[in-house]
Amino acid sequence: MKKAIRFKVGNILPKWSSKNIKNGSYSLGLSVVVVAIVVVINMIISDLPSKYTEVDLSDTQLYSIGEQTEEIVGALEEDVTLYLVVESGYEDDMIVKLLEKYEELSSHITVETKDPVVNPGFTAQYTDDSLSSNSIIAVSEKRSKVIQYSDMYETAINYYSYSYETTGFDGEGQITSAIDYVTSENLPIMYVLQGHDESSMTEDMKSLIEKGNIEMQDLNLVTAESVPEDADCLFIYAPQKDLSEEEAQKIIEYLENGGKAFIISGYTQTEMPNLASVLADYGLETMDGVVFEGDPNYYISGNPTYLVPEIMSADATGAMANSNTYVLMPIAQGIRTLDSYRDTITITSLLKTSDSAYIKTDTENLTTMEKEDGDESGSFDLAVAVTETFDDKETKLIYMTSPNLFNEQIDAMVSGGNTQLLTNGLSWMCNMESTVSIPSKSLSLDYLTVTAASARMWSMLTTVILPVICVAAGGVIWFKRRKQ
Repeated sequence: MKKAIRFKVGNILPKWSSKNIKNGSYSLGLSVVVVAIVVVINMIISDLPSKYTEVDLSDTQLYSIGEQTEEIVGALEEDVTLYLVVESGYEDDMIVKLLEKYEELSSHITVETKDPVVNPGFTAQYTDDSLSSNSIIAVSEKRSKVIQYSDMYETAINYYSYSYETTGFDGEGQITSAIDYVTSENLPIMYVLQGHDESSMTEDMKSLIEKGNIEMQDLNLVTAESVPEDADCLFIYAPQKDLSEEEAQKIIEYLENGGKAFIISGYTQTEMPNLASVLADYGLETMDGVVFEGDPNYYISGNPTYLVPEIMSADATGAMANSNTYVLMPIAQGIRTLDSYRDTITITSLLKTSDSAYIKTDTENLTTMEKEDGDESGSFDLAVAVTETFDDKETKLIYMTSPNLFNEQIDAMVSGGNTQLLTNGLSWMCNMESTVSIPSKSLSLDYLTVTAASARMWSMLTTVILPVICVAAGGVIWFKRRKQ
């Protein structure tokens, strides 16, 4: 007969003792303290600026602020408000994070979000245009500037899908430019000479000049009596026809009265004695023919006319001479300094070839790209800066000899080095402390600049040296194993 099993409540309950209670209380208290510490640390970290808690691992530093922005924003002495115009719930995360970084840089920057549904009349006090969602308005006591959302993203057509795709983000460049614009005391005006079949500015050129807050206006010196008095700079971009004598004289008079000019010419069969007279007045002469480079370290793509000149240290080149920046000049001419010019003039080289360069004058009947007898050789200037101080007036002139220098594809091959040279030159010429020259950040592939000499070295390394090393190593291993 089975015995009944009896359970006592005391057998299944924990044995409560002072020791168990003490240990349990200690463990519980320790857990509470650890959780509290984690919560406090998390709260502290969440309040830290994003620059201490986020790491930008993108190739183009897409989520970072550059040094130029840090300098401009860090030097602010007046308040600027950045209004993000967007309906609640539709914010662009990339723009929101970027604005947070600006606010962290300076106590003078304030970021506010304005919902157009809640505040339908807000934008009317700054612009008559309709703003797309995620547009920005920069406001200071002096003035305001609108940044359309579409201006912060670059697009290009994809010819495989016949649709537009986003290729770049220009948020930092546009916002920093707007801050500089609304806080600047003076905004330079640059007149662009027209009427001689001049080359057209590329969109990249226009964008960078506008981001530098330089106002551009067209100028026809046939109808104008002179270069306008409010001109901070005159821009002459590769005319295909010569100036008239009257136009040349007007330009010379403007320069001799402390004017500034940025002149770019290109190789052409058309004689231009009047343009040459403007250059000659400042001790310069364009050499006949096209410059070829004999040193493969100074050209790319196996083409000795695609020059990668040395960037000289000068005020007009800024910090480019001491950086890893390249400039690419296709089909350039040499610049010669005249034997005699006024002693008040100072001529400074900006871009220079190697000593192995040479010039071919008969390019129409070119039979070889190699140096021949009769080709003038040596180191040639491809860009120069001229200054003259007289009667408390300072004249500045920059002269370059390759109009394709600012072609968008050419500029992309040196990752924007050419347009950086343009903005540095204009900044120096217009006496600006700094010009915003922040290129958009690519969302596609970047170009790697490789000179002809480097290309040959890497080709030899990958096609000859490394295979030979591998074969030799394999032979040694085979021979050792065979002896065993």
